[in-house]
Amino acid sequence: MVIDLDKCTGCQACTTACGMENNTLPGENWQDVLFYSEGEYPSGQMKWLPRPCMQCEDPSCVHVCPTRATYKDMNAGGIVFVDWNKCIGCKYCMIACPYGVRFYADEKPLVEPDLKNIFPGENGQLWSPPYQGPDEDWRRGIGVQPKGVVSKCTFCYHRVSKAPEGVADLDEDDPELVEFVPACVRTCPPKARYFGDLDNPQSNVNRLIGNKRGVRLRDETGNRPQVYYLGAGAGVPAFQRRERS
Repeated sequence: MVIDLDKCTGCQACTTACGMENNTLPGENWQDVLFYSEGEYPSGQMKWLPRPCMQCEDPSCVHVCPTRATYKDMNAGGIVFVDWNKCIGCKYCMIACPYGVRFYADEKPLVEPDLKNIFPGENGQLWSPPYQGPDEDWRRGIGVQPKGVVSKCTFCYHRVSKAPEGVADLDEDDPELVEFVPACVRTCPPKARYFGDLDNPQSNVNRLIGNKRGVRLRDETGNRPQVYYLGAGAGVPAFQRRERS
């Protein structure tokens, strides 16, 4: 995934689309937008940083999971999943993640009223949202999560996995591919997000990262994220400017 910070307007359409697509509770944002002020008041500027799961090449969350519920699936493009059948809710992965993009929703609700009480869960589900989709795969953390587990972004695997093989980019402007595009990418009004195959030299994401010197967030951790940011000169906090080798 590539996110162009020069195009992003901080509208949070990605956050809303992700929540609806993945049945998350209000306040539990798998795809959030961080707002911060750059510079001292009153001359400082408001900035924002979209932050999905980085789907790291060497994810620290995988190394610390005692039950191997968190795993990286190379057959699924290297996406990191949480197997809800194995997760015991110990939260080790939440502590190990340097990006703060994992969630445990069984505690005090982040937003009132507590929708877990208004829409009680069925068949072990944490809650039963009135808009829940038909896709469910607890082995990959897809669907309405059960109680006592950690959840996270999956790059909308239930969508992208159905795309034709060999496609370089999943572009919402292509009518034949629009249904396979991750929800956050599809709904981005200024088209600040791109999703494709980095290993394909003909892909748009490959060209954008190379031509615009894409950087990765907190690359000094060694996690090697699969999310690249463009326009990092805008001033992203905690950015270590490492160009793609």
